[in-house]
Amino acid sequence: MPTLYLAVLIGFGGLFIGVLLGIIIRKILVKGKVKSAEARAEKILKDAKEKEQEVLISAKEKALKTLEESKRETEEDRREIRSAQQRLEARENKFDKKLLELEDTKTKLEQQKADVLKVRDDIEAIREEQKTKLQQVAGLSKDQAREELFKAVEENSKEVLLNRIHKLEQDGEEELDKKAQKMLSLAIQRFASSHVVDTTTTLVELPNDEMKGRIIGKEGRNIKTLERLTGCELIIDDTPEMITISGFSPVRRQVAKRSLEMLIKDGRIQPARIEDAVNQAKKELAKEMKKAGEDALYELGIPVSSIDPKLVSILGRLKFRTSYGQNVLQHSIEVARISGMLADELGADAFECKKGGLFHDIGKAVDHDMQGAHPQIGYNIMKKFGFPEEMCYQSVAHHEDKPKTLSGVIVKAADAISGARPGARRSTIEEYITRLQNLEDTAMGFEGVEKAYAIQAGREVRVFVEPGQIDDYGAHELAKNIAKKIESELTYPGEVKVTVIRETRTMEYAR
Repeated sequence: MPTLYLAVLIGFGGLFIGVLLGIIIRKILVKGKVKSAEARAEKILKDAKEKEQEVLISAKEKALKTLEESKRETEEDRREIRSAQQRLEARENKFDKKLLELEDTKTKLEQQKADVLKVRDDIEAIREEQKTKLQQVAGLSKDQAREELFKAVEENSKEVLLNRIHKLEQDGEEELDKKAQKMLSLAIQRFASSHVVDTTTTLVELPNDEMKGRIIGKEGRNIKTLERLTGCELIIDDTPEMITISGFSPVRRQVAKRSLEMLIKDGRIQPARIEDAVNQAKKELAKEMKKAGEDALYELGIPVSSIDPKLVSILGRLKFRTSYGQNVLQHSIEVARISGMLADELGADAFECKKGGLFHDIGKAVDHDMQGAHPQIGYNIMKKFGFPEEMCYQSVAHHEDKPKTLSGVIVKAADAISGARPGARRSTIEEYITRLQNLEDTAMGFEGVEKAYAIQAGREVRVFVEPGQIDDYGAHELAKNIAKKIESELTYPGEVKVTVIRETRTMEYAR
C-alpha cells in the first residue's frame, strides 16, 4: 500500500514538473517570437522611412523641375505677348495714319463736291435763262415747241417710216420662207422613199363555196365560236369564195383572219379546234408585232435595249393600224427620219426628235381599246415608260396650232410632210374639202354664231359667237350642242374638238 501511494506521488510530481517545464519552455519560445516580430517590425519601419525619404526627395526634384518649366513657359508667353502688343501698336499707328489720310481726302472731296454743285447750279440757272429767252423769242412754251416738232417730224417722215416698216416685214417674211422651204426640200429629198399606202385587208379567200357551210357549222356554232373568241363579225354573203371580216380593232381583225386561214388549211373546223387556232394566231401575231417594233428601232438606229419590251410590242401593233389607208408604222418611221433631218438643219437634238417622231402616234396602237384621243393616250403611254417630258409632249404637239417647243414644231412639220405627200393617203382633196365644209356648215347652223373655221385637218372646229347674243353659259351649252350634232349627222375619223370663242374687243389708239 505505501508503495502504491509513493508511486502515485511520484507520478503527480513528474506530471507537475512536466507541466512546469512546458510552461517555462512556452514562455521562452513566445518571448523569442516577440523579439523576432519586433525586430521585423523595426526593419519594416526603417525601410518605410528610407522609402519615404526617397519619395520626398524625388517629389521635391519633380516639383523643382515643374517650377522651372512653368517659369520658362511663362517667360515665353510674356515674350509672345510683348511681341503681339508691339505688332498691334504698329498696326494702330498705321491705321491712325491711314485714317488721317482718309479724313484729308474726304475733306477735299467734299470741297470738290460743293464746287461741282455750285457749277451745276450756275449751269442750270444759265440754261433756264436761255430757255426763257428762247420762249420769249419764239412765242412758244417748252411743251408747245416739243409738240410742234413732233408733229412736223411725223408729217414729214410718216410715209417713209411706213414704207420702211413694210419693206422690212416683207423682206423678213421672204427670207424666212426661203430658209424654211430650203430646209424642208432638203429633208424631203434626202428621204425619198416609196409611198406608204397600205390597206388592212378584211377579206379571206376560200378554196370553194362549200367551205362557207363548214365555217358556219351546225346551227351556226362554228361561226358563233369564232366571233366570240375574236370579237369580230364574219359576213358570209353571196360573194364567191370570199368571207368578209368586220371589226373595229385592226388587231382583232388580223387575229380572226389568221385563225380562219389556219382552220381552212387544216380542214378541221370545230369549236375546240377554233379555240386552239385563235390562241395560236394571237401568239404568232404577238411575236410578229414585237419583231416589227424591233425592226423599226433598228432601222432608225435606236438601241432596242433602251426601250421597254412592252413598249416595243405596242409599237409593233402599228403595223396593223392604218390611217386613211396609210400604214401608221411606216408613217411613224418616215416622221422619225424627216424629224432627224430637220433637227440637223435647225441645230436641235436630232436623236430626241427622231425618237419622238417614231412614238408620236403610239396612241393609235391602243386608241380602239381606250377612251380618248390618240395624242393624249400617246402622251400617257410615253410618260408611263419613263420618257422625258419634252419628248412626251411631241405626242400632243403634232396636233396643236403652235407647239411650245422646237422639237414639237419639227415633229409636227414632219408629220404633215409624211401625210401630205401625193399618194400617201387615200382621201382625195374633194373628200377633204367636203368634210371641212360640212363641219363649218354644221356649226354655222346655230343662232348667234358669227364665224366657224375647221382646222387641224378637220379635227377641230373653232366657233366665234356674237358676245351680245350669247353669254358665257350659253357658249358652254353651244359647244355641247354643236358636238352632239356633229356626232349624229357627220362621219369623221377620230375625234373633233369644238372650241367656242366669245370675246369683246374695244380698241383705241394712244398718240
